[in-house]
Amino acid sequence: MLTLLRRRAVSSVVPLLFVVLGVFFLARLTGDPANLYLPLSATPEMRAEFAARNGLDDPLINQFGDYLAQVAHLDFGESLRTAQPAGEAVLRAFPATLQLAGWTMLLALAGAVVIGSLAAYRPNSVTDRIATFLSSTAASVPDFWIAIMGVLVFAVTLGWLPTSGTSGAAAWVLPVATLLIRPFGVLVQVVRGAMVSALSAPYVKVARGKGASEIRVVFGHALRNAAAPALTVAGDLAVGLVNGAVVVETIFGWPGIGKLMIDSVLQRDFAVLQAAVLVTALAIFALNILVDLCHALLDPRVRQRAAA
Repeated sequence: MLTLLRRRAVSSVVPLLFVVLGVFFLARLTGDPANLYLPLSATPEMRAEFAARNGLDDPLINQFGDYLAQVAHLDFGESLRTAQPAGEAVLRAFPATLQLAGWTMLLALAGAVVIGSLAAYRPNSVTDRIATFLSSTAASVPDFWIAIMGVLVFAVTLGWLPTSGTSGAAAWVLPVATLLIRPFGVLVQVVRGAMVSALSAPYVKVARGKGASEIRVVFGHALRNAAAPALTVAGDLAVGLVNGAVVVETIFGWPGIGKLMIDSVLQRDFAVLQAAVLVTALAIFALNILVDLCHALLDPRVRQRAAA
């Protein structure tokens, strides 16, 4: 396990450096922050003083070197908009995204295990066909369309749910439902396919021959072996939730990392944008490593390959 952990950590270093490099230089293509933070009548001297005060007067390569040195000391710079540490802004926003993604994946996994297992228990039955049709439809619908239609129908037309905010259970319904639908559809198909194979395996027949109950056979024997592929796909979907959160959080005014990124781009707040992307990338790499470790715990073959 330690060998697997070390290999995954080392393999994540190069992609992380490319992420840092890319966001640093691409952020500066959005324009000169002085055009936003200084009045239209600003003189060249005022612009030069603004650039010098915020470290924007040096060549880009020098700015990047200074940024790497700061990051090495866990210093992400200051926000141009608020003059507060950029790291603090990210740490305030990130828990909201984690809560949103966490509840989404928890509900998606729980629902997919139940629906996928029921569909696999009687292949080609009415239940299986309905579950397959609905899951395929859910897996193909884009998040932004679900979000817009949810606001239009349940917030604007019916007035049942708020369009933004985080206070109260009702404020969670539309954001969670929007992010939930596509992962749920994908996981139902994965769980169903894995369970169909597991339920036809010899060890399941042996368990039934020994008189084990159907609940124990399905959820105790078959589901344990079908969990590995579902877990791997769930990890990939959890990473994808970060991309979906950028759109969903912007539409619903959710104060998470996605909305913070969009606001930082619009405000040319380079330090906050760089810190948000870096922390998000670290979280994604950590999640991928966690998924690999869980997969290794469930599948001895993975542990054997890692130790080789």
